[in-house]
Amino acid sequence: MIRSAFSLCILFAISTSVFAQTTEPRHGLSVFGDLKYPADFRNFGYVNSSAPKGGRIKVPGLDTFETIHPFILKGQKELFAEPLLYDTLMARSFDEPDSFYGLVAQSVEVAPDKSWVAFNINPRARFHDSTAIKSADIVFTFNALVKDGHPRYRITYRDVAKVEATSDSRVKFTFKPGVHRDLPTRLAALPVLSRAYYAKTDFKKTSFEPALASGPYKVGKLEPGRSITYARAENYWAKDLPVNRGRYNFNEITVEYYRDREVAFQAFFSNQYDFREEFTSRQWATQYDKPPVNKGLIVREILLDETPSGVQAFILNLRRKKFQDIRVREALDLAFDFEWTNRTLFYDLYARTNSMFENSALAAHKPPSKAELALLEPFRRKIPEKVFTSPFLSSKTDGSGRIRGNLRKATQLLKQAGYRVKDGHLCGPDGEPFNVKFLLFEASFKRIINPFIRNLERLGIKASIRIVDLANFKRLQDSFDFDIVIRRIAQPLTPGLEQRNYFGSAFANVQGSFNIGGVNDPVVDTLIEKVVTAKDRGALTTAVRALDRVLMWNRYVITQWYKGSHNIAYWNKFNRPANPPKFDMGVLDTWWFNPEKARMLEEGTAPPRPAGTLPPPSAAK
Repeated sequence: MIRSAFSLCILFAISTSVFAQTTEPRHGLSVFGDLKYPADFRNFGYVNSSAPKGGRIKVPGLDTFETIHPFILKGQKELFAEPLLYDTLMARSFDEPDSFYGLVAQSVEVAPDKSWVAFNINPRARFHDSTAIKSADIVFTFNALVKDGHPRYRITYRDVAKVEATSDSRVKFTFKPGVHRDLPTRLAALPVLSRAYYAKTDFKKTSFEPALASGPYKVGKLEPGRSITYARAENYWAKDLPVNRGRYNFNEITVEYYRDREVAFQAFFSNQYDFREEFTSRQWATQYDKPPVNKGLIVREILLDETPSGVQAFILNLRRKKFQDIRVREALDLAFDFEWTNRTLFYDLYARTNSMFENSALAAHKPPSKAELALLEPFRRKIPEKVFTSPFLSSKTDGSGRIRGNLRKATQLLKQAGYRVKDGHLCGPDGEPFNVKFLLFEASFKRIINPFIRNLERLGIKASIRIVDLANFKRLQDSFDFDIVIRRIAQPLTPGLEQRNYFGSAFANVQGSFNIGGVNDPVVDTLIEKVVTAKDRGALTTAVRALDRVLMWNRYVITQWYKGSHNIAYWNKFNRPANPPKFDMGVLDTWWFNPEKARMLEEGTAPPRPAGTLPPPSAAK
């Protein structure tokens, strides 16, 4: 599936930068200069260039949406709007770590000294009303996003000193002094907005009115907050470009929203939508033994995930005094029994996360190398000593549920931090009771948190859960009004500028930033800059692993779990390319509708099961 639909910050989690050594126009950009596809390539290798157009696909959305304007902080977004409605200057390749190729910009120039980048607009580029896309639209887009858009744009593009239209078809971005490895391709990911449309429309307001855009789909039927249908733009100007050939094959893509996860699950089996990724281990392990699955009408599959898992975690609000002592944070980690949780609740489908860059070669799972130690040595007195000797490991139990040893160690750590139990309640050095509240937007996590709470209570910590709707959760998270939240920090294949937003001190108190926990550490800031300025992949790996060690050994989060795969299920009426994209599922933009399979489903007959899919549960009985 188009990955930006599942990750709030995906365009900003793609750290991409390349610099040509001349200003000759180039057809693509990548991190360190390597491109898989030549200038005359016909299509990406993970599509079927002859895929037929037609049919529809329906997918679920969680909770609701308050706007289809995806570029501002306010309002709960319809997450499919951005990738389906809006073109970007260049298009990402999903079988390379970080390459972009011509879309609205047919070519790109980078200064030899890396002080500027210029994009040359394709003369055929058009908005949906057939008006030409001009460099003035790009200048408007950049300024609107930085001034009035989501704070992530201001953060990402803060090192751009000037943007100017040097002609109707060329836009130039000049950088502030310094090293800007990532900026050219960050700008390649810039969405394209219409200056004329926003001359009459307030950019800062949420809206259900479809904006004038230029992407592969338009808004069709819209029921605010409940459902939205995207209709393929028949006059899409870029449908025959190499980056789009064989993509965007469905005539319609419908997103149906469900406020209740269980209701959404049951709706799938009654054919109210077509495709779901299963994130709940209990459901995947036990609840697909149903007639449509056993008859072969629905098929299940496990797809290898070759992208970094990042980290899903209990994120502690470090702005709050009670979480600022590392001994307290370690004590809380000791009270979380992952092994029991995995065995009892998750059917042993997961592994414990021990890195911010889990499921990738960037994870610091071995002792530090000499190169890493050289980066870390200047900070020896400012970071935990174990950073220099051992890979990080979260607390571990035997899975029996009896964790007296862990709780004993946690009690000792809390005592060292000045905490004492008074009348059964743990109190801090200031005499204040230690209370924590978990902020959630879905009740399904209660079964995971409640055993954690029971262990915390054995330490004298009063813990509780607050459940709010998704819109209020976003508001409280954006304003940092919480003790603990559960979030996933997605990591790119080539980390860079987004690390400032995730962990940089400058963004610890910026409303809406992705530094949700409030990490505010000069050592982390310095290592982030080592990541941002790394000149080759070897130096990047060294810097990322050093950063990983410092973040993990400081215990800023209590890690949860991961798996290096996607569990998917779908009604068997689709086809897909023989070679899927390496770094994305590609459902919405590379699969296509098979009318013969759809006819068989309507007759109650199972179509041929695709290779690699799982046998129905009834086959194991």
